[in-house]
Amino acid sequence: MAKKSSIEKNNRRKRMTKNAAPKRARLKAIIADKTLPMEERFAATLKLSEMPRNSSATRIRNRCEITGRARSVYRLNKLSRIAIRDLGSRGLVPGLVKSSW
Repeated sequence: MAKKSSIEKNNRRKRMTKNAAPKRARLKAIIADKTLPMEERFAATLKLSEMPRNSSATRIRNRCEITGRARSVYRLNKLSRIAIRDLGSRGLVPGLVKSSW
């Protein structure tokens, strides 16, 4: 089980990303537009750099929905390999047969 603080920190990042997404997209569009004057694009770059780092989508970590584990998480299920193995052993994952010999 992951630390509660790590899970909550990641949830806070998700909320910040969701709230700041339109503003970030608008600034990135200004920066990428080559027809605008260089001063305006540079000002947009400065505004983007002043935004909180945790409002960026790349700061979000994929975590297991059950345990909060950060490593070896399958995107399709949003579960870690350990949680999938445990659920598979109990027969709770449709189509998954865990082999044991």
